[in-house]
Amino acid sequence: MKLLNILTLSTVLAAGILNAQKADMIITNGKITTMDDKNPEVQAVAIKDHKILQVGTNAQILKLKNGNTKVIDAKGNRVIPGLFDSHLHVIRGGRFYNTELRWDGVKSLKRALEMLKEQAQRTPKGQWVRVIGGWNEYQFEEKRLPTLAEINEATGNVPTFIMYLYGKAWLNKAGLKELNINGDTPNPAQGLIEKDNNGDPTGLLVAEPNAFILYSTLAKLPELKEEEKVNSTLQYMTELNRLGVTAVMDAGGGFQNFPDDYGTTDQLNKQGKITVRLPYYLFAQKKGSELADYTKWIGMVEIDDHGHNDFNEIDYHVNGGGENLVSDGADFENFLFPRPELPATMEKNMKDVVSLLVKNKWPFRIHATYNESITRFLNVIEEVNKETPLNGLVWFIDHAETVTEDNMKRIKALGGGIAVQHRMAYQGESFIHRYGKKPALASPPVKKMLEMGIPVGLGTDGTRVASYNPWVALYWITTGKTIGGTQVMGKENTLDRKTALSLSTYGGYELIKDYQKGKIQKGYFADLTILDKDYFTVNDEDIKNITSKLTIVDGKVVYGDETYKTAAPVPLPVIPDWSPVKYYGGYQTK
Repeated sequence: MKLLNILTLSTVLAAGILNAQKADMIITNGKITTMDDKNPEVQAVAIKDHKILQVGTNAQILKLKNGNTKVIDAKGNRVIPGLFDSHLHVIRGGRFYNTELRWDGVKSLKRALEMLKEQAQRTPKGQWVRVIGGWNEYQFEEKRLPTLAEINEATGNVPTFIMYLYGKAWLNKAGLKELNINGDTPNPAQGLIEKDNNGDPTGLLVAEPNAFILYSTLAKLPELKEEEKVNSTLQYMTELNRLGVTAVMDAGGGFQNFPDDYGTTDQLNKQGKITVRLPYYLFAQKKGSELADYTKWIGMVEIDDHGHNDFNEIDYHVNGGGENLVSDGADFENFLFPRPELPATMEKNMKDVVSLLVKNKWPFRIHATYNESITRFLNVIEEVNKETPLNGLVWFIDHAETVTEDNMKRIKALGGGIAVQHRMAYQGESFIHRYGKKPALASPPVKKMLEMGIPVGLGTDGTRVASYNPWVALYWITTGKTIGGTQVMGKENTLDRKTALSLSTYGGYELIKDYQKGKIQKGYFADLTILDKDYFTVNDEDIKNITSKLTIVDGKVVYGDETYKTAAPVPLPVIPDWSPVKYYGGYQTK
């Protein structure tokens, strides 16, 4: 009897071990780019729980199948690791996504104005029509901006706000009336409310060069109801999944207050409904209160606690401070105006904050467009490092369009990294008009950063300046062209497609020293996407148009196109009913 029990137990244990080695999901028949140099391309991949179980040929991987394994046929399509946008504003962007008419990708001004008119006709009383970033005039066939007369004609009595990069915005007549902006309304600091010959506001708001006038006006517009914010955030994440994005580093942003404005994503995380990995940074909001803010947040947050919910292993946690550490350090990239001169108080104020973060082992990131600003920021970090050594603490510079080789050496010596974005794809022409062609050829000097061994991640800085579409970033960094077709970056400074893809996958993770993500490799987290076009073989212009056929995050399918709709979650209906997203979606193709 004892022998029988032992044999039975042995059989059960053996079956359990065998079953534990079987896959939950297998993808076959793919051209799978792993980003693992030792095994760069495979045919199939097996997923177990949240991670990659094995990669190999169809025959090898199908041996890991049992009766419960879901098998997905990639049908010969290119499969890559999920994209990681190292600088995007998802938490803020998600709250407003369903309110926004996106002109990202629209081919003509005529079509953009048609969309504006259509949306005005369906927008209810108490709400606004809003176009918030992600476009410029060079993408249009007409190569020009809309006029205030055209905007007023299209929108009539419906309040409308249209933002153009971080340079300017237009309010229609109804919007001016709603916000009670008149001839007596004072200009904010470093901002202009344009007046006509009678002293009345025209509707044009200009950042000179600070974007506060744009942010503060936008903040006065009505928000969605809580149920609608939840839907809006999920719609935005699904839109990112549709583009192959599986992770984002959220960079905070103006008028994004912690913890109040994080309630929607907090709730979704607790319910296991977030569909992108989402480590986020806390952005100081109020001039003069930055040190107090970070002191308060350090007391509220355990920075090493990456605790998860009961549903998945998707990251959602505070990852550090920034990208704005102190208001005195804000060097807005408004290339329509000269570079802002940072005040003499910047060094002391920033040193106080950086010292606090370093002492408490908080990673940090710093918005820095211009080399002149970077020089002064590095002076501060070097001083702090002498007093409290960084000792490998994660920190990096965001943007760095005009950083010099000398300052890159200093960044490397301090163990820092650089997060670059495709802002020059949207502002390249403006940069050339102000600074000339030659300085634009290596702005930012990404190839030099990589040659020097500096960790680099690629992102978009969507949604209020550039578009959130990562394929536009990959188009820009591999061709050097703006969305209007201008050769802004020198071809000798562009990256090959595989190197560029590395910055959009595991490069972002290396920036924050998280080494188990961004590759399709055994033991790595299972984040990957099947593409509708082969990134490595399509012509340059088609890179911008790539989307996902199927996206997997944390071992679960989060998005599928018509081909894979039976394997994917059913799309949520868009609310409210008047939302532009319901009628147009997000990134446009017409």
